[in-house]
Amino acid sequence: MNLDGATAERVRRILGSPVVRARAVTDRGYAPNQRWVVRTGAGRSAFVKVARAPLTASWLRAEHAVYSGLSAAFLPELLGWDDDGAEPLLVLEDLTDATWPPPWTRDSVDAVLRTLDEVHATPLDLPVIGTDHHAAAGWPVVAEDPGPFLSLGLCSPAWLDRALPVLLEAATPEALTGTATLHLDVRSDNLCLRGGAAVLFDWNHAALGNPQLDVAFWLPSLHAEGGPRPEDVLDLDPAMAALVAGLFAARAGLPPIPTAPRVRVVQRAQLGTALPWVVRVLDLPPPDGDPV
Repeated sequence: MNLDGATAERVRRILGSPVVRARAVTDRGYAPNQRWVVRTGAGRSAFVKVARAPLTASWLRAEHAVYSGLSAAFLPELLGWDDDGAEPLLVLEDLTDATWPPPWTRDSVDAVLRTLDEVHATPLDLPVIGTDHHAAAGWPVVAEDPGPFLSLGLCSPAWLDRALPVLLEAATPEALTGTATLHLDVRSDNLCLRGGAAVLFDWNHAALGNPQLDVAFWLPSLHAEGGPRPEDVLDLDPAMAALVAGLFAARAGLPPIPTAPRVRVVQRAQLGTALPWVVRVLDLPPPDGDPV
């Protein structure tokens, strides 16, 4: 994926020097944006992200609003922004030389937890999560149409019939609410480590809510990448495990998204650790007797 001339010119106007080298970034993020690390004739490097669709353009504008409204160590430095009304362009500092997990160590896990504590204590003007948030709809959606979830082969219909009442009761929507600043998309492709702390990217889902949510939605991907089990990282409200597992259970078995084909793959991997987690936390029988 080459950097086209029009995009290169927009970057030149922001950085004040022509782009002489551009490397496409294809191993971060799952939205259909285009990403590059560029170097200018003046020797400056930067990370560039362009939204090519209306939905992702709205997400990029939301992300830019966070960067422009706050300067903090857990944010990359904002170098520039250009919104032509159709395909907004964001330019951030280049953090290629930072540490990008996995692999995970206890020190790196603790670094993310400390950074999330800082995020949660930082006031921002953001939308407030309500009990109608999509994270509350997981197990109710599965109960209404269990086909996509069962198609994943993680349990039998009989096991689901027995477990659903417990899962529905545990996944209380009220557990979503709160006043903490949340990133709401903490995964290894959205963070790096620098100076013993985490730097977080992709703030388009940021909102105000229960601070346990950020940790809870990170833990399944952490474990899937070789990190510790969720309950070995932090003792969370059981509702968190139920809400997280429900969200992935309702989505992982749906058809692939043509513009973002890796999303279902990632959701399936996260469900693969989130479902055993909620089974252990709620003391449910292992699906069909298989070890959890």
